[in-house]
Amino acid sequence: MANIYEYSVEGIDGSSQSMGEYEGKVILIVNTASKCGFTTQYDGLEALYQTYKERGLVVLGFPCNQFGGQEPGTAEEISEFCRVRFGVSFPLHTKVDVNGDDTHPLFEYLKNTAPGLLGSKRIKWNFTKFLVDRTGVPVERFSPNTEPEKMSQEIETLLGSSD
Repeated sequence: MANIYEYSVEGIDGSSQSMGEYEGKVILIVNTASKCGFTTQYDGLEALYQTYKERGLVVLGFPCNQFGGQEPGTAEEISEFCRVRFGVSFPLHTKVDVNGDDTHPLFEYLKNTAPGLLGSKRIKWNFTKFLVDRTGVPVERFSPNTEPEKMSQEIETLLGSSD
């Protein structure tokens, strides 16, 4: 596929969503977990969303339980935790696999299009981030250790390209 708009995902409420809904937006896609050492990055992700959403940024959280079982909750528990603990207002989705035989097709595409260090395709841990441009093409992968606020320059560049 040429871009992410051809994929469908499932919202945290179970609704089917086309990624085409985000056409023309800059998208930050993150695999998340509620019981991870990086969970506090929800604060930074929400701050990015609030800072840039009016200019066309959307942050999409995809809970994943593949790394140390750090996302054991139900969709309702995850949604409540994110909202109450971190004030998350950006869209969350149902749990997905990001590696292995059951990898969600969207993440398969992201990994192939924006490989990691030394061309690695495998996602190494929670809070790996993919930055997607306004044409739906992934342009950069950020490691779990990259704090959300450290991505502002790359986001600004992509947002400015179409204003």
